[in-house]
Amino acid sequence: MADQASFVDIRPLLQRLWPDPAKENVTAKEIADALSLVFVNRLSPVQTGSLLTALHFTGWDRRADVLAEASAAMRHHAAKIDFAGLESALVSRRRSEGKYNGGLCDIVGTGGDSHNTFNISTTSSILASSLLLLAKHGNRASTSKSGSADLLMNMKPLPAQLGRITPETISTVYTQTNYAFLFAPVFHPGMKHVASIRKELGWRTIFNLLGPLSNPLGDAIEARMLGVARDDLGPVFAEALRIAGARKGLVVCGKEQLDEVSCAGPTLCWQLVEHASGSIDVEHYTLEPADFGLSAHPLNTVSPGREPHENAEILRRLLQNELPHDDPILEFVLMNTAAFLVASGLCEADTSSMGSGDDGKVIRERGPGGGRWKEGVRRARWTIESGEAWTQWNAFAQVTNGLPA
Repeated sequence: MADQASFVDIRPLLQRLWPDPAKENVTAKEIADALSLVFVNRLSPVQTGSLLTALHFTGWDRRADVLAEASAAMRHHAAKIDFAGLESALVSRRRSEGKYNGGLCDIVGTGGDSHNTFNISTTSSILASSLLLLAKHGNRASTSKSGSADLLMNMKPLPAQLGRITPETISTVYTQTNYAFLFAPVFHPGMKHVASIRKELGWRTIFNLLGPLSNPLGDAIEARMLGVARDDLGPVFAEALRIAGARKGLVVCGKEQLDEVSCAGPTLCWQLVEHASGSIDVEHYTLEPADFGLSAHPLNTVSPGREPHENAEILRRLLQNELPHDDPILEFVLMNTAAFLVASGLCEADTSSMGSGDDGKVIRERGPGGGRWKEGVRRARWTIESGEAWTQWNAFAQVTNGLPA
């Protein structure tokens, strides 16, 4: 713990935050500056808890401007990455197609939806790495048995060594594969100062929402898909992305308050749309499983609620094309991977030459929001059936095991 004398006193801000921060003209920048003190251990535990509590009970931790400013502060205090070295590693892997420009992409959810579904976004990130450059930001479980990191560190035959991927080694990872995982404790070391406080508070704080917006690669991310566990957060997250300068983004929330594209029914979507003028708007629409050409499946068929090693075995079987063609978990993953590929702009391509097994027959049919959702599924299936998704995963596991411990 820092010496008491090194703490900054934010009592004036705390007094203005409660009960009506708007009346006191509190700004998002002031809140972000206060949170920045947490990352460098300059805010006392009592005042940190007070700040998080005030933000929670005023609802200001769910404002787009606050989330945009606070996530920028969190990225600023992330471990420093050699972007020149990273670009050197990526340049030979970039492959633009359709409206995808070959940049890094991320797919992540807020968690906290209490449905205990299979690790969908993590699995979709691996499939998508067959066609996109992936920078998956994630952590261990906080509200479920199996978080994204837990899953990958339990994979067989070779678990990924996520803790070895650092700002110094991430470029090495990209020399071998399109896939990298940015393990939050490594890339956001300042978060350790608030861990015990969050645990003692007993409710979800702004930090549960900042994670999906705080990929350490920041502006290097071309496109992202974010799942939120409450539909009132959908427009908030989309606007936070827009404020932060994102140009490609899709925010989704299953009608069941699920932080994925739902395989059971409607999914609410908020997509960033860039106009010819360069301005960005948020377009809202609803997706159904049928829009992907797939069947609906009740959530209890995709919610094993299992331990990490059990979910890892399901992932292995999926990647090695051992699941039935219409398996509920497989189709759940295909829907989300398809939506991610659409969000990247890849599915706007009118030709297709993914590799062996690709018949090149692009599905041009458009659905809600103008997206080629069925084309996304066609490409997602190819990543499994061609073996490319397993190839990318295996290369990732191999390179992480070869990194310095």
